[in-house]
Amino acid sequence: MTRPTPPSRGEELLLARISAAAGREHIGRRRATYVGTAHTPHAYAVPVRWLRGLLAFARYGRPSATRTGADARLDLYEHGLTIAVNGRIHVVRYDTTSVLQKNSQHPHDSAARVLRTTRTYALTDVEGERVVLLGRPEDSGAEEWGPAIQRAVTHAQLPRALAALERGERLTFGDVWLTREQVGSGAVSARWPQVRQIDIKKGAIRLNADGNWHSLMPTTSTTPNLFLFCALVERLRTDGMRP
Repeated sequence: MTRPTPPSRGEELLLARISAAAGREHIGRRRATYVGTAHTPHAYAVPVRWLRGLLAFARYGRPSATRTGADARLDLYEHGLTIAVNGRIHVVRYDTTSVLQKNSQHPHDSAARVLRTTRTYALTDVEGERVVLLGRPEDSGAEEWGPAIQRAVTHAQLPRALAALERGERLTFGDVWLTREQVGSGAVSARWPQVRQIDIKKGAIRLNADGNWHSLMPTTSTTPNLFLFCALVERLRTDGMRP
């Protein structure tokens, strides 16, 4: 049986820094670790750090998750996560972060015309900086940490969002807004008993009110915390159908 390679001095120091940063933000116990490589490819209109190495992130300890050459690390905790890249450590709290999600398809096998989906998650860290994680389904680990982040953010923010709605507040997700009584965007609005369905088609959020379809958002990639929005819609729509 092959023994695991002991951590280097540099890895031990990095782990100590990650643990200290997580402790300062009180994000609880570590639950999973993923390692990969990272670089910053292009300049964008907004200050964003792209972690392309997360395309190949694998759960730490698996055969494919070798430490050789790894310069990026993602750690999931109970109440947040840390991202270590290029000597810097970003801390994200699930209860305060804003997540923008974008799905894009790319050809995997031109002969068979097979498309695979790359998911991009842009998270806001505790300092207000956006950090972007990229993941493809064929990459070991991406199918784990992406959904885990979605579930954790929704679990952390849903109770507070529901409480705000009960107080009569209006919540906004990009150009879409929600209240306890209505949902809308721009000139389009509907009361929850009128809403038959809200879906996402070709990257756009659509509303079916009394049998008529309306587009609420041209693209879901500009809707922060889309998965939280979907959870609220299902709760409010179901409540609105009750007599």
